[in-house]
Amino acid sequence: MYIERLIDQGTGREPADIVLKGGRFFDLVTGELVQSDIAICGDRIVGTCGDYQGETEIDIAGRIVVPGFIDTHLHIESSLVTPHEFDRCVLPYGVTTVICDPHEIANVLGTEGIQFFLDSALETIMDIRVQLSSCVPATHLETSGADLPIEKLLPFRDHPKVIGLAEFMNFPGVIHKDPICMAKLAAFQGDHIDGHAPLLSGNDLNGYLSAGIRTEHECTTAEEALEKIRKGMHILVREGSVSKDLEALIPIITERLSPFISLCTDDRNPLDIAEQGHLDYVIRTAIRQGVAPLALYRAASISAARAFHLSDRGLVAPGWRADLVVVDSLENCKAEMVFSAGRNVNAELFATRRPVAPVGLDSVKARPVNAAHFGVPVADGETPVIGVMPGKIITEHRRYLLPVEGNQTSVDLANDIIKVAVIERHGKNGNHANGFVQGFGLKKGAIASTVGHDSHNICVVGVSEDDMALAANRLGEIKGGFVVVEDGKVTGEIALPVAGLMSLEPYETVRDTLHHLRQAAYALGTTLEEPFLQVAFLPLPVIPHLKISDKGMVDVDRFCLL
Repeated sequence: MYIERLIDQGTGREPADIVLKGGRFFDLVTGELVQSDIAICGDRIVGTCGDYQGETEIDIAGRIVVPGFIDTHLHIESSLVTPHEFDRCVLPYGVTTVICDPHEIANVLGTEGIQFFLDSALETIMDIRVQLSSCVPATHLETSGADLPIEKLLPFRDHPKVIGLAEFMNFPGVIHKDPICMAKLAAFQGDHIDGHAPLLSGNDLNGYLSAGIRTEHECTTAEEALEKIRKGMHILVREGSVSKDLEALIPIITERLSPFISLCTDDRNPLDIAEQGHLDYVIRTAIRQGVAPLALYRAASISAARAFHLSDRGLVAPGWRADLVVVDSLENCKAEMVFSAGRNVNAELFATRRPVAPVGLDSVKARPVNAAHFGVPVADGETPVIGVMPGKIITEHRRYLLPVEGNQTSVDLANDIIKVAVIERHGKNGNHANGFVQGFGLKKGAIASTVGHDSHNICVVGVSEDDMALAANRLGEIKGGFVVVEDGKVTGEIALPVAGLMSLEPYETVRDTLHHLRQAAYALGTTLEEPFLQVAFLPLPVIPHLKISDKGMVDVDRFCLL
């Protein structure tokens, strides 16, 4: 029996399957670095704080072993690759468990998208856990490709990879007891319910938490995070490609608070992963800013495991799952070797996975457009303008008197104000809404995307209406993705045919294409480090303060269309 083998190898009566010899491990209980062999049997650690013999012995002298990292909230779709490629891309950085919300593909394809993720999670080497998307559509203020009432979620509830209900973004619906929200919350009482309540505080926050919501990744200030921690929330410190909250939340990442915080990326693309890393980047960046390593490594593993009821992982100790990362030092956090459930991560291990057929290859059904579709009639007084803040998905509600050309409101390049449009692409109603945005730095051309949170309609920003139309129409031809147009020519593009969100190519190809795409965007004058995901968040009507959907400009604070 397997349990007897575990005992025999743990006691040393039999050689362990694998022994890591000559290194130290980071004890997340005491904070000490302990010189010790680490014995592994099957998928479990069976021996520490001693000497062991093994069928396979690996010399890790001078190295440190830490528990595998857990990303507590992300959307794999935002990596622009399929779960299989995400697995191959991110696991070598030491991320052995991810808790994902397939919210993006669910908004396009509904249950078909969730099933694709669950099927993929059964094949990946990394342990991918899925939270069921709670808000599809996220609001009534946009057109989604699917609708997931509680009746469509319940059949997935007992799947071995399902961990609970994903981020509950419709916090006004919770506070005001919307019947659809109430039905979902009632069905998942006693299970994990993930939160999403940016800037919510006071009694409204109390009401939101009273519904059984326990975690939160939308904190953007230490003050906001501390209020939520005091009220029982577990805070997920986020550092992604667009949302960069680490620096602001450094004050809460302490040894005292580490049991109540974890780390997450939310949205991170392969180019940033290649250039910077994943959770390893978050760890070493925070350490350089003075955070105690014990606080960070706890947040990255044991605290995350406990917050999401994964009781088998998070420590280097006998009986715990052998998710291990061999790093060069705590401060540098460079993964030199990774073990996932006791398996040494390498190309041969990835080759054992069975493929999962892609879905949603014909999801872009938008009508063709021309320059005239992007006109904005002259209005009395000031025009609402979305104010982009670099590194934030929160936008400001600004107002300007904009130039007029004939009977049309024009862009104002002197004030960095250009046009933005959202075009319904699910074949539902053909909606098209136009507005203005400030902060991209574009001097010419256009950028368009079928990645447009949360309903993933086409979002396009630009100076030239002709270039905006060309970019939007090109997305239909390549079945989704990102497109850059300059002076009537496509200068960069990446095809994302899987639901208009993910590539069919290896992550290395996506990474290299993104590099070229970014250079094409920079040639338009953009001053944003990550312009494409910034475009993708302009239609997100659950994040304050001003957004745009296919139905029009959205005042998020009042939760209504302007």
